[in-house]
Amino acid sequence: MSPRTTIAAGLASGAAVALIALAAAIAFLPEPRAAADGTTDPDASASASPGSSAAASGDGGASPSVVASIGDSGFGVGEPAPLLRVPQVGGGEIDLASLAGRPVWLAFIQTTCQPCLEDIPRMGELAGRYAEAGLVVLLVDVREDEDTVAAFGLASDVHLPIGLDADGTAQATWGATALPVHFWIDAEGVIRAGALGGIDADAMAGHLATILPGVDAP
Repeated sequence: MSPRTTIAAGLASGAAVALIALAAAIAFLPEPRAAADGTTDPDASASASPGSSAAASGDGGASPSVVASIGDSGFGVGEPAPLLRVPQVGGGEIDLASLAGRPVWLAFIQTTCQPCLEDIPRMGELAGRYAEAGLVVLLVDVREDEDTVAAFGLASDVHLPIGLDADGTAQATWGATALPVHFWIDAEGVIRAGALGGIDADAMAGHLATILPGVDAP
C-alpha cells in the first residue's frame, strides 16, 4: 500500500470513530421538557419534584418552587394548598387559612372569560346544595378592577364571594395560567382535584366528591 493510500485510510478511519462518538453523546443527552406554553423550558431540571410540598412566602407571593411544583404535579393534587389572601369585592378579605377545617372549591376567573360565565351558575347551585355540609365556594378574579367585578356580580346574579387578584400575584402563586381554573381543597388544606374550566355539572360533582363525600351528580 502506498503512503498516500495509507494516509487516506487513516483519515477515513478517524472520521468514522469521531462520528460514532458524537452519535453516542447525542443519544445520552437529556431530552428537554416542554414548558406550559409549549416552548422548551431550559430550567426544567431545576423545577421542584411533583411530591415536594407547596410553600408560599410570608407576603403571599410564591417562590419559584411553588409554581413549578403545582404545574408539574397536575394542579398540585396531593400537595398542601398555597397561601391565598386577597381583598373581597364589597369589603373584607378572602383568606384561605381562615377556612381550615372546611372543604373549599376555588376558581380563578375573569369577567370576559366565556367558560367562566358558563361555570359560575353551576358552581352557585352546588354551593347552595352543600352549604350545610360546610362547603365553601370561592371565586378569585384576576387582573380586573373592583368596579368591573362588582358590576359583573350584580348583573350576573352571582352569590359567591369574589376575591380580587388585581396584580396577578395569586394567579402566579397557584400556577393558574389559563382561565378558568378550578381547585378542590379538603378540610386539611390539601388539593384533592383540579381542572380547567368549561366542565359540565357531572364533572364538577365528581371533583367535588373528592373533598366532600356523598356528593350526588345533578
